Amino acid sequence: MLERLKNHPTVSPYLAGGKTVEYAAHLVTEGGYDMIPTLYRDNVLVAGDAAALVMNLGFTIRGMDLVIESGRLAAETIIAAKEAGDYSAATLSKYKTALDNSFVMKDMQHFRKMPKFIENHRIFEQYPGMIDEIMSGLFIMHGQEPVKFKKKAMAAVKKVGMMNLLKDGMNGMGAM
Repeated sequence: MLERLKNHPTVSPYLAGGKTVEYAAHLVTEGGYDMIPTLYRDNVLVAGDAAALVMNLGFTIRGMDLVIESGRLAAETIIAAKEAGDYSAATLSKYKTALDNSFVMKDMQHFRKMPKFIENHRIFEQYPGMIDEIMSGLFIMHGQEPVKFKKKAMAAVKKVGMMNLLKDGMNGMGAM
């Protein structure tokens, strides 16, 4: 992907003679709530990215706030365990209780259906084009006789299918 960008005719003239000094990429867990592993055992707590506390909402990937809060709650649990001299699963289970009572798990549960919803290929393949066609019809003038908005919009919608749009809209509302 980086090479395609670097070699794109619009970009490549600006990069001529340059070299990539550093490149980084991160994997984002996209399974949502159902991908969260066991969060504690004797002598072990799992927090942040390792606990899959990340959400791909389709329009953004959310996780920084969830990771920070889970780290804070894990630290509080570990401090209490150290003071008690007890790192058993029973003591460390307070971390899971704290997470469940925080916005972290409430938000993860709220968006639990999102991973399945965004697997729908139309979300990223067809709907952006449909919206582009509708907006272009609204804002680009070609010096031709005006066409009613409904006619312009319906032409774009028909390419995706009205039933697909309704079904996907209902599934999207259920996922949010």
